[in-house]
Amino acid sequence: MENVLRPLIVLGGSVVLTVAVGWIVDRLLRRSDARHRETPLWGLLRRARVPLQLVLITAFVRGSYRQTGLLREYWTEIGRLLTLVIIGASAWLAIRVSAAVVESSYSRYASAARDPARVRRVRTQVTLIQRVVMAVVGVVAVAAMLLTFPAMRAVGTSMLASAGVLGIVAGIAAQSTLGNLFAGLQIAFGDMVRIGDTVVVNGEWGTVEEITLTFLAVRTWDERRITMPVSYFTGRPFENWSRGGAQMTGTAFFHLDHSAPVEEMRKKLHEIVRECPAWDGRSWSLDVTDTTPSTLVVRALVTSKDADDVWALRCAVRERMMSWLAAEHPYALPRIVTAPAVPRPRHAEPPVAG
Repeated sequence: MENVLRPLIVLGGSVVLTVAVGWIVDRLLRRSDARHRETPLWGLLRRARVPLQLVLITAFVRGSYRQTGLLREYWTEIGRLLTLVIIGASAWLAIRVSAAVVESSYSRYASAARDPARVRRVRTQVTLIQRVVMAVVGVVAVAAMLLTFPAMRAVGTSMLASAGVLGIVAGIAAQSTLGNLFAGLQIAFGDMVRIGDTVVVNGEWGTVEEITLTFLAVRTWDERRITMPVSYFTGRPFENWSRGGAQMTGTAFFHLDHSAPVEEMRKKLHEIVRECPAWDGRSWSLDVTDTTPSTLVVRALVTSKDADDVWALRCAVRERMMSWLAAEHPYALPRIVTAPAVPRPRHAEPPVAG
């Protein structure tokens, strides 16, 4: 009976203690979240309940499994396995806690800040910092797991003796990866491009959707995703329409007949932009920018608060202006002259040398 009750008491007690501690911590975090509505930290920390319970139950079993008297010939292997689980669960817990702290800090800053550009910059930096923390914690956890094996300790000692040569070889082999890694950090803290910025790369217009330590994803206007190495943005020129503010100026060109009523078009443009919600009220104009033997080039200039609105406004100006011209001034539309050619007069013919 003792051989049955002892394992049940030890293992059952570990489970009960784990559940009790997890419930108490969750209740405390829930009360703190209710008291401090100004920060989401306590609510976010509740996500760490599962890794916390895993660390606790593994630690309880690791400290008391010998008292069960079970599988005595495998105590060393069981102890090593539980140690590995503790290390992995601790790394998971550290990542969850750090993510909660980072997200809470960003949320508080975003709610207090009034400049959207600064919010996007902080969001980009916070995202990359969180990824760096995850990578560091993961590497440390894997290294700690490997060091639990005696054979790996000997390998590590021999590797340290040739660390200089291995470092040079690894640096050459991973030159591209390291370049992207440092480029990601440069983007995050150099404020070159941020999550949410409107950019034009390789002739494609889109919005920066994700930035990692190695690649950057751009969502185009037609919902495609362009994935590019972050080193592209540190080594090549690109257009950032959100730099210095999201306000945009757009143009719409009209190729018309020389008899087009430019002054009336200018009044019609003012009427169109006043009725269009995409216009931000800053500026508008209509000017003749060029002439050709058959057409008059008229440019309409309008402003909007961001790239999406300026695109919608340009389309609205083209559609309504052309509909108005076709209905009210059809003579202003471009025409192709198809009249027969007039022959040259005889008296204008050059004399023939005799």
